[in-house]
Amino acid sequence: MLTSKQRAYLRGLAQKIEPVIQLGKGGINENTLTSYEEALEARELVKTTVLKSCEYDAKEAAHDIAEAIEAEVVQVIGNRFTLYKQSREKKHIDLNF
Repeated sequence: MLTSKQRAYLRGLAQKIEPVIQLGKGGINENTLTSYEEALEARELVKTTVLKSCEYDAKEAAHDIAEAIEAEVVQVIGNRFTLYKQSREKKHIDLNF
């Protein structure tokens, strides 16, 4: 569970990154969850764009994906959301403050 300070720090980092994954007509399936797990392991912070063709809205998709892969929802703004999960091997982001 992230504290409000940690979440605010991650929101600041998320402003500078571009969306890595687009969630579209395929919705959320095993391949999508695998993509998120790989991206989060490599980057720790992943921004996603939810396309209009997706059956989920951004908030619903963010919470469903985060629950499925044990990640944290950092923020949801419009049709974009950001997820965080600490990497096991490549830790870039230090949240100990």
